[in-house]
Amino acid sequence: MSDLFAAATPAHPYPYLDALNEGQRAAVEALDGPVLVLAGAGTGKTRVLTTRLGHLLMTGRVRAPGELLAVTFTNKAAREMKDRVAALLERPSVEGWWLGTFHAIAVRILRRNPEAVGLRSNFTILDTDDQVRLVKQILQSEAVDEKKWPARALLSIFERWKDRGLTPEKVSAGEAGDFARGRAVELYKAYQERLRTLNACDFGDLLLHNLTLFQNEPEVLADYHRRFRYILVDEYQDTNVAQYLWLRLLAQGHKNICCVGDDDQSIYGWRGAEVGNILRFEEDFPGAKVIRLERNYRSTGRILAAASGLIAHNEGRLGKTLWTEGDEGEKLRLRGLWDGEAEARFVGEEIEAMQARDKDLDLNQIAILVRTGAQTREFEERFITLGLPYRVVGGPRFYERMEIRDALAYLRVIHSPDDDLAFERIMNKPKRGLGNATLQLLYRTARAGNIPLTLAVRRLVETDELRPAARRALGNLLRDFDRWRAMVETTPHPELAEIVLEESGYTEMWMNDKSLEAPGRLENLKEFVNALGEFENLAGFLEHVSLVMEALSQEGQDVVTIMTLHAAKGLEFDTVFLPGWEEGLFPNQRALDETGRSGLEEERRLAYVGLTRARKQVVISFAANRRMHGSWAAAIPSRFVDELPSEHVAQESDHGVYGAAASAFGGMSEWSEARVSPGLARAKSRRGETGSPFIDVTPTRIETIASGAFQRGDRVFHQKFGYGSIASVEGERLNISFDKAGEKKVIASFVVPADQAG
Repeated sequence: MSDLFAAATPAHPYPYLDALNEGQRAAVEALDGPVLVLAGAGTGKTRVLTTRLGHLLMTGRVRAPGELLAVTFTNKAAREMKDRVAALLERPSVEGWWLGTFHAIAVRILRRNPEAVGLRSNFTILDTDDQVRLVKQILQSEAVDEKKWPARALLSIFERWKDRGLTPEKVSAGEAGDFARGRAVELYKAYQERLRTLNACDFGDLLLHNLTLFQNEPEVLADYHRRFRYILVDEYQDTNVAQYLWLRLLAQGHKNICCVGDDDQSIYGWRGAEVGNILRFEEDFPGAKVIRLERNYRSTGRILAAASGLIAHNEGRLGKTLWTEGDEGEKLRLRGLWDGEAEARFVGEEIEAMQARDKDLDLNQIAILVRTGAQTREFEERFITLGLPYRVVGGPRFYERMEIRDALAYLRVIHSPDDDLAFERIMNKPKRGLGNATLQLLYRTARAGNIPLTLAVRRLVETDELRPAARRALGNLLRDFDRWRAMVETTPHPELAEIVLEESGYTEMWMNDKSLEAPGRLENLKEFVNALGEFENLAGFLEHVSLVMEALSQEGQDVVTIMTLHAAKGLEFDTVFLPGWEEGLFPNQRALDETGRSGLEEERRLAYVGLTRARKQVVISFAANRRMHGSWAAAIPSRFVDELPSEHVAQESDHGVYGAAASAFGGMSEWSEARVSPGLARAKSRRGETGSPFIDVTPTRIETIASGAFQRGDRVFHQKFGYGSIASVEGERLNISFDKAGEKKVIASFVVPADQAG
């Protein structure tokens, strides 16, 4: 052992092992050969990683830090691991670590051997903006219409190929797709050649070039085989194909590779993560040891039992069951509500009740975890009304998001033509071919005449000072605004907003954008239209948004956290609210449509992650209705509700509004608990009078539904879809062939016998 580490060795060898449980200690002491540590949520994964790394040094298996490669996914995780090991060794720091993210290690290797991939050692790494600019140049030089084939969409294709370790020569004809009529591979090759000419690469190239280097230069790979005696990998379930291939090549030397991860928390398939990497570890490394960390130090027994029961429905997993020596805790609460607004109101009232019970309640220990960013709006608006401090993690607040500010700008110009800031924001969004010279002329004209920008545009489109293309584009935009403004008095404002977003080309712009963010932006725009429907007119909505935007910053205060389930991975809270557990929303319909069973299993893993973020309390909720695409639709509780072990779940109903129907829709396929409160029918009737989509449900009607009176062939009426005939009955869910709307799946309580309609 080197003097550096000998000095750190305590008199009693390895006392740090005494602090580990049986599974953790086994994972630390299994030093030789391939090892897979299946570390369940809250089982002390980081402690195992850092202790194992330190133990390799303390035992002399690694004689110097440079003989050990430790790979993480984030710089934060790398820093934390380095600090913990330094503390374990009782040293302030240790030089020579090969510890960092995949990209950090890859660029370090590439700097040493750049010529093998056609680069020089001072190569630059392009950021996203530079990549997009370069792709645009390629499209222009290859005479590809960027309006029809956006640069960002092509860049996303390149990134997916690089995540899979594919150079242009390795992309098959079948994978080329229809981008630019099948020219994507040709453009990929041109992009890579241009990067080499610039002595540059992008982040995807770092691993891709490493793979090329290792495969084409066996002596270089052999050098790293000799160098790295031991390899540690964190979050192995999140590796993509390129990362997997890179690790396999490096591990073929000593084969002392230890991968730590959790197949049940693989939730990043949409950005290239391949859960199969961890599932086939034993095939890739014959004789591998698999050690399961199942003792959880975070959550109560009931939370763990519910999470384990849910994830057990996945077929693609290695299997483990979390347990704890801590308290059993209270049952998970399951709440059914009428709609998203009622759901947000319920959560707000629950938090206020918690504050009333505990004056020292730490709001930082409360989280609302949603499936999509669009769900945050109703919670934000409700919390502002209550004066409840909150923060949105992983992105701006709803009305601060770029696409929402753009949509607001269109409506502001309709409402107030003199709103220069709003018009300036969207006059060239989407692109209308207005160059800098045109924009500067517009600004000069407005300033010279001390007139609004829109009036300056009106004057200029009547002259020859603008280029014909710019004059035509601005003239069309002004005519659009005049037409939209004339529709304000005759068209419902939510419908008007949809028309504006559609006719302006703004929606189409995001539909053509193939970046990972685009689907979320489109969902946010749909939620934006939904928000309009809650106000009497456009002016009222715009005034409301202005007040929301003026809400005081809560920085430095205790705040409730609102975030997506994806962003919550690795975090923990005392109380977790999980809203929106409905089919189509969660599991997400797009994930099911695009990837089928694998998509469903990833959605289930996402639910598992949400449950295991909670230490003490979980509250799951779903709504009977969601406003989607500007109109109401009946919602069915998520299949995940059914999959929760009933002995660990307490069903509740909102007796003031939702009544017995909530229990009926509770997902446990039991109607026997349904009871009707006298206030139910009154509440339903009141909602019907205000234009809500709910049909009237009387106590007699609930009893009819509960008795299972609907049968195949019955004629029924649905307020949205009209008349139809029941094709099949699945408990409280009916498949109905509607006369005009086609076949739909609806909840029984939202239809009435045809002879009772009207």
